Amino acid sequence: MLVSFSAVAARADTPGDFDFYVLSLSWSPTYCQDQGRMDRVQCGGRPFAFVVHGLWPQYERGYPRDCPSNLQNFVPRDTVARMLDIMPSPSLIRHEWQQHGTCTGLSQPAYFELVRRAKAAITIPETFVDPTDYLDVSPASVEGAFIAANPGLRKDGIAVACDSRRLKEVRICLTRDLRFRSCPEVDRGACRRDRLVMPPVR
Repeated sequence: MLVSFSAVAARADTPGDFDFYVLSLSWSPTYCQDQGRMDRVQCGGRPFAFVVHGLWPQYERGYPRDCPSNLQNFVPRDTVARMLDIMPSPSLIRHEWQQHGTCTGLSQPAYFELVRRAKAAITIPETFVDPTDYLDVSPASVEGAFIAANPGLRKDGIAVACDSRRLKEVRICLTRDLRFRSCPEVDRGACRRDRLVMPPVR
């Protein structure tokens, strides 16, 4: 069946019209090596390991962003405060709502509650909870550790993101009701390097 260009265009960036979610978990020590002076909440004081970067609505190909909405754009201070344990960056919380949350079709409280539920649905492998020294890993070994810790997660439903030498994120694909699912386009965009380092939490 052919889909007309006008039908595709009509779907683009329409709140609530998407296929699945990507939960992006950022390796905070990598981020803080680059942005530590700019983000004192995430990179000062308390050390963090994997934190939520975002919960992103996705199409099977591509994704919506900055969807037009009559919902409030401003994220109240009390909402930000409630999310800091899993998203320890006020500016990130506000950005994620504006760019991605508006595309879910959910209210702001419902979106951030869903972010929390998505994070709670993922078990972080013990190796990555609180490492005190650099870890030498491969993208495949990180994916394998997450698959082993999360029954039902498959190799084509998770992707590691990296820079030239460091692990940056783990991206896990979820259905709209937060079950694991495959995501070929996300998987194809995974890091292809043989070895990566993960800076320590402490």
